Amino acid sequence: MKKIGFIGVFDKTDLIIYLAKALKTLGKKVLIIDNTVNQKARYVVPAINPTKSYITEFDEIDVSVGFENYEDIKKYIGIPLEKELEYDIILIDVDSAKNYQNFNIQSCDKKYFITSFDMYSLKKGIEILSQVKETVKLTKVLFSKEISKEDNEYLDYISLDTKINWDENYIIYFPLDTGDQTVIIENQRISRPSLRKLSSQYKESLAYITEDIAKDLSPAQIKKAFKLMEKEV
Repeated sequence: MKKIGFIGVFDKTDLIIYLAKALKTLGKKVLIIDNTVNQKARYVVPAINPTKSYITEFDEIDVSVGFENYEDIKKYIGIPLEKELEYDIILIDVDSAKNYQNFNIQSCDKKYFITSFDMYSLKKGIEILSQVKETVKLTKVLFSKEISKEDNEYLDYISLDTKINWDENYIIYFPLDTGDQTVIIENQRISRPSLRKLSSQYKESLAYITEDIAKDLSPAQIKKAFKLMEKEV
């Protein structure tokens, strides 16, 4: 089982849902854990009789909302605490140092820092990581209108006093202001994470991060899965 951590205050929910969809299409059993303050998944993922904490199925993906740690999820499912959760991949969304610790993000197989370049997302995101005591290796996932060397250098600068070890071999860019947000909102209304109308840049970046996580699969397999998703109505 792989555990993948997504850190930052920038809105990551939709990205994680589309990523889970890609991994599911590739044959992976996926759990999303929304452990953020706003719990956006509670509002964009359909659920019957949602309670304070629950797990619901969405497009063959399990989505967990409102749990404080893995132990609470296991109790809800009804499995012994010493057993592993029965998923191929768990995607964990956190936006605080407390939740980073609660879900032991430090031990995740892969960790991504998600941000745009507005000051709140940058500085609040780095503030979370400044409270992490151990050195943490992170991959940058940057939402930007234009790819800018200066923006990336500024992120490096404000993180100098932290224990972040940036993986400079992987910097993944997602577009802003290309119409993708309008498509994502439309897909929320019909409760279907469809790739059809998303920009080619968004889909390429999504495929790149999918390949980075699912290293047991070939690029050809991932490309085939994305072609299948693009045909879905």
